[in-house]
Order: sequence, then C-alpha cells, then structure tokens
Amino acid sequence: MQTTVKGIYENGKVTLTGTPPVQSRTEVVVTFPDKGTKPIKKRKAGILKEKIWMANDFDEPLDDLKEYM
Repeated sequence: MQTTVKGIYENGKVTLTGTPPVQSRTEVVVTFPDKGTKPIKKRKAGILKEKIWMANDFDEPLDDLKEYM
C-alpha cells in the first residue's frame, strides 16, 4: 500500500510533517513538484453567491421516473 506524507525539504534534509504508517526501516521515494507549479490557493466561501440558483421544486420526484418509484 502506498501512503503520502507531507514534509519539508531544507538544507539537504526532509522533515516529515505527518506521521508515516510504518515503524521499521522502509524504502521511500521523494518526489519534488515542478518549479513552475503554482501553489494551490484556498477557496473563498461565497464567491458564486447569486450566480447559481436552484429551482424551488429541485427535491420533487421527476415525472420521467414515476414508473420506477
């Protein structure tokens, strides 16, 4: 099973910020993101307010599915 654990590379060492699921000596692979990769921005709540709407009868059964109910 593969597991991903975050860490920080600094001064030639990798310090894990999470706890790995193993306690014994284990082979690991460290993958560095491309330098051109932009960091993921946090999403703002409410950014689509008043741009998306739902019909008042959204939760009502559909006529097309009556025979299955």
